[in-house]
Amino acid sequence: MTSSPRRAVRTPGAFPVGSVVGVPVRVSATTLVLVAVLTFALVPRLRDESPGLGPAVWLVGAGIGVLVYLAVLMHELAHAVLARRHGHGVDSITLSLIGGRTAVEGEAASPGEEFATALVGPLASLVLGATALGLRLLLGDGALAVALEVIVLANLVLGLLDLVPAPPMDGGRLVKAVAWRVTGSPRRGAVVSAYGGRVVAIVVLLLTLLVVPRLQGESSITDTVLGVAIALLLWTMATNELTVARLRLQVGGVVVRDLARRTLTVPLDLPLAEAIRRAAEADAPGLVTADSHGTIMGVVPDAALARVPQERRPWIATSEVARPVEQQHRLPADISGDELLSAINRAPVAEYLLLDPGGALVGVLSLSDLDRAVRGR
Repeated sequence: MTSSPRRAVRTPGAFPVGSVVGVPVRVSATTLVLVAVLTFALVPRLRDESPGLGPAVWLVGAGIGVLVYLAVLMHELAHAVLARRHGHGVDSITLSLIGGRTAVEGEAASPGEEFATALVGPLASLVLGATALGLRLLLGDGALAVALEVIVLANLVLGLLDLVPAPPMDGGRLVKAVAWRVTGSPRRGAVVSAYGGRVVAIVVLLLTLLVVPRLQGESSITDTVLGVAIALLLWTMATNELTVARLRLQVGGVVVRDLARRTLTVPLDLPLAEAIRRAAEADAPGLVTADSHGTIMGVVPDAALARVPQERRPWIATSEVARPVEQQHRLPADISGDELLSAINRAPVAEYLLLDPGGALVGVLSLSDLDRAVRGR
């Protein structure tokens, strides 16, 4: 029901089942839960409509459950196809108990792109539902009629529910696109969308506790618990989106190069006590190790350094407490904003090497320094 512009995150328990129009499709084992529920719910109706099915009624019920997920797949494919037309890579589509998610590389370049990519999924669901409704009106009773009714209901729910203006649903992205157009900033648009999600959560809560009981005379405990749970879920998701959006706004104004720690490079086998002495003498709080060819091999984390008692430091090589520096831990010194956050999300560590365009070491970026800079803004 949503498309994610962040790095691809594999859903635990999801396995590949193939690809559609070049987009890999993954299915979570949790989909079996919904298919099973639909099967048990539909079997009595199918027996009434098509008594001649016999034991095959269970297979037909399960098949209808699979058709519901094919409808979800069409919704997500609409997102994926339009995202690719705008030049974005699509890592995968994952189907799970709660619907579907399309993992898209990068983010929309304009409010118009954000709006169109968000709208196309619900629109595809509503068109598919309307088509199924037209076919149902042409048929009499029977198993096929039952299947079409389920497809109509599933697509209407999927299309309309996803238009609710609360993140991370597509309706929240539509609000973000409009706010982006007005404010000129995608991050401020995301903040507005998150606050909109909170408003929706409050509306759902008020409807559950005040409006529905008056209309019905009384409301069941089940309805009340379900309504409150939905409101809490919407509030939690909106709050998470708000936190991320605010962080992106703050990080966008940070000049990472200015946060680079002055760094001392030492041999791998240099005793830790001597490395610390030289770093203090050079006023270089960043400490990295290099091999005999001058290639940087590791960075000494503050936490690892603090764990080594003073009396042991003369007898331990600096390389023993250094963390190996992988390629993803080497960042350009001019990196900023979403690019910086994406790099941290891809390979989270406490320290990174900052390099100039020629590959020379500028310094060490500590996440603790970045956190202080962000909090101070």
